[in-house]
Amino acid sequence: MNEVKINGIYRHFKGDYYLVLDIATHSETLEKYVVYRALYNDNSLWVRPYDLFVEEVNKKDQKYRFELQEIKSKKWM
Repeated sequence: MNEVKINGIYRHFKGDYYLVLDIATHSETLEKYVVYRALYNDNSLWVRPYDLFVEEVNKKDQKYRFELQEIKSKKWM
C-alpha cells in the first residue's frame, strides 16, 4: 500500500490538485481517512477512505487515483 504524505500535493487522475492535510481515524470503525483540500475554486475540504485514496485506477496515463507531485521550489538569489 502507498504511504500518503501529509502536506503533499497530489494530482487526481482527472487533473485537479489537492493538498493532503492529515490522516484521520473513524472513532467507531478505526478506518483511516485522508483529509485533503482542493487547490482550485473554493478550496473545499474533502475526506476519503485511505484505501480509496491510494487505489490503482490506471486512467489517463496515471496509475493511482491520486499521485504525489514533485514540486520544486525556485531559490531566491
